[in-house]
Amino acid sequence: MFKRPRTDFWQVGIVPVTVQDVDAATLRAARERITWLPDAGHWRYLADPFGLVRGDALHVFVEAFDYRIKRANIERHEFALADLRWRGQVTVLDKPFHLSYPQVFEHGGQTWMVPESFQAGEVALYRATDASLDRWVRESALLTGQPVADASLVEHGGRWWMFYALVGPGARDQRELHVAHAPRLIGPWTPLASNPVRVSRDGARPAGRPFVGRDGVLTLPVQDSATGYGSATRLLRFTSLTPERVVLEAGVERLTGDLVSTTHVAGLHTLNGCGDGLSLIDVKRIDRSRTKQWLDFKRRLRRLMGCQDLTKLPARAL
Repeated sequence: MFKRPRTDFWQVGIVPVTVQDVDAATLRAARERITWLPDAGHWRYLADPFGLVRGDALHVFVEAFDYRIKRANIERHEFALADLRWRGQVTVLDKPFHLSYPQVFEHGGQTWMVPESFQAGEVALYRATDASLDRWVRESALLTGQPVADASLVEHGGRWWMFYALVGPGARDQRELHVAHAPRLIGPWTPLASNPVRVSRDGARPAGRPFVGRDGVLTLPVQDSATGYGSATRLLRFTSLTPERVVLEAGVERLTGDLVSTTHVAGLHTLNGCGDGLSLIDVKRIDRSRTKQWLDFKRRLRRLMGCQDLTKLPARAL
């Protein structure tokens, strides 16, 4: 018998807690007041949430992954800020390669996005060209030549900083934290000579945009994958961060899915602030059915046949 696969499904939630105040206790207390994004549909999921408040709306940008094509695009979900009523969604970025981790932020009077696109061999900077945040144009590549995952940017101490992982053998992206810096957002970006600045599967790969904590210390959410990919989130505090010296402290508290959900308890791997009093998370459940094996077979068959439309392949109930 073939071993049953482990298939991850993520769910995105809006938590009524300011990101600086998020810990296990506040997540548990807010459990019944979390607003969950709509179900993504059959064999799809939403993950990696980043948000912006604009006027009376909260815009939540997510990775929208489809197991049938094993690739994701970027969606924008809009909520009324007053009551978090869902207003709808739209695909805002779709490429022939996988996209995820759509970090969005405002700087210099513009709205920017840096999605993960390591399959394209670059960290690319996109700029919104309309007020609705639905159309984006690629401005430039910030880093090239390395398979960068989950690049997380922040302006701090008079410089721009990028925290990221590198995809490689032995789950390298889950155990190494790298840092680059630049005088301006557009660069030039220089990786630190001391990279990686942390090596540990219990907290290295970025899990959200850095923020300044209540104590004034720059804080980076990171994934704790010690018991499985994205099984929890921890917080790293950078008590010193210069091109010459990095000093960090790893928090011991693990933020896990069971704090906020009864169905998605296998992981929590993103934490982002999105305005005063609101944060974004995603949580994971694991499916062990054989459907994914059938989808993988259909995808391989499609490639062999040169067929781009799954509906043209022989049907089978899933």
